[in-house]
Amino acid sequence: MKTTQDNTLYDVIISGAGPVGLFLACELALAKCKVLILERAEEPHSPLKQLPFGLRGLNSPSIEALYRRGLLQEMALHKRFKTPHISSNPKPGEKAPGAGHFARIPFNRANFDTTQWKYRLPGSLDTSIFTSMEEIEEVLYRRAENLGVAIKYGIGVTGFDQTDDCVTVQAGDQTFQSKWLVGCDGSRSVVRKAGGFEFAGTEPEFTGYTAKVDIADPEKLHTGGITTERGMYLLSQVDYLIMQDFDGGAFHNSGQPVTLEHVQATLRRISDTDVTITALHLSTTWTDRARQTTAYRNGRVLLAGDAAHIHAPLGGQGLNLGLGDAMNLGWKLAATIHGQAPEGLLDTYYTERYPIGAKVLDWSRAQVTIMKPNPHSQALNAIIRDLIDTRDGATYFAGRVMGLNMHYDLNGKHPMVGYSVPAIEFENGTSINNLMTDGKGVLLSFEDDSQLKSFADTNHLKYISGTAKETFGVKALLIRPDGFIAWATDSEADISELTEAAQRWFK
Repeated sequence: MKTTQDNTLYDVIISGAGPVGLFLACELALAKCKVLILERAEEPHSPLKQLPFGLRGLNSPSIEALYRRGLLQEMALHKRFKTPHISSNPKPGEKAPGAGHFARIPFNRANFDTTQWKYRLPGSLDTSIFTSMEEIEEVLYRRAENLGVAIKYGIGVTGFDQTDDCVTVQAGDQTFQSKWLVGCDGSRSVVRKAGGFEFAGTEPEFTGYTAKVDIADPEKLHTGGITTERGMYLLSQVDYLIMQDFDGGAFHNSGQPVTLEHVQATLRRISDTDVTITALHLSTTWTDRARQTTAYRNGRVLLAGDAAHIHAPLGGQGLNLGLGDAMNLGWKLAATIHGQAPEGLLDTYYTERYPIGAKVLDWSRAQVTIMKPNPHSQALNAIIRDLIDTRDGATYFAGRVMGLNMHYDLNGKHPMVGYSVPAIEFENGTSINNLMTDGKGVLLSFEDDSQLKSFADTNHLKYISGTAKETFGVKALLIRPDGFIAWATDSEADISELTEAAQRWFK
């Protein structure tokens, strides 16, 4: 077979044009990197990405990341599906809106103790928003295209070779060269397999089904999530069906097609009814297999999103985890490419994101454990249900699901270090989030300080000063391009301490 070679040397080739690959491409292109995305699918649209299949919940870190790049403002669905702000607690006697769930056990916003989320500005940004995979990919695709990212559909990565200087990527009968390769190509990642990454974890407990169906006699089924002695089913008001059949993932792994007859037989067994499905329009299966690569980098090859970690899609944590990977990796890889990275900067991608991914996998495993249709799991489920109904319990579970407690261990002295910068609003009406669309590191001072301004100019940081409506008692902050606080002070700045923090993240 004759091979065609693209003679362009890209800074980064990304395998996969899903949300993670597109967002990473946007971050790299924003930092003036030359980026190519190779996507195996012939075209971006898939019926399974449309509602209701593609409906996804964005948590607080994802909302903040998209907002800081001016992307959230381009989305339409969130205006119809967003949840109230964390300050929107009901008045006495009012019914509180739902705020999420853990293993389909809902927690109530009326129980939240928002004082436990110390570095949040109540009401400033939504804590969770529902959108569709189709919409988020369209928004990211438009941004990537506008930033000059090259995107090729119908050309999937099939292998690669790397040297100390570059990566040669094979995609069918074509080859491409880049300084770096990032696998954002999903749970069956070719890049991960070809790169020899160890994918450690646990095997599935169930086969999950999501199907768009017509049912002749839906009155035979209960609405909402129903757990029986044989599994779980959920039938929505728009005729889509979710099931969990605790078969150890046998059907999903079998490769057999999902037929109307199989879905009906599984539903009848789980529900213990003779319900009749008259049409199967769309269907997919999934499992709770939970695996994570033991490294996120091998030489000039990196992984992000489902290529690096997979788990059950309970609570929609997978998309959020992947977007967080992209936001964390983008500026670090760009700095490395431009020779502006301090020693070891790229290694912090793994040290920061691996623990976050491991927690999400354990969070998924815990949910599966208490969803099993056996007496031991259901007893534990009842205890968790009681805990979630308490003030501290609801606050803890909501904080985890919404990502409000997410924190990187950055070894800072100030308690704000390692947290996402709050959505600080200035008296002139602007917000810190509105001022980070260029992806630059920021030195923020709540008082005009010539010494800090000089420091920012010398270290190629963006200097912002202004009177804020809320400062959390601090006088100045050093904010990384991904929006996380690297240094903070409550008093006059110690320049030596600031210098030490800046040298860790900026060169």
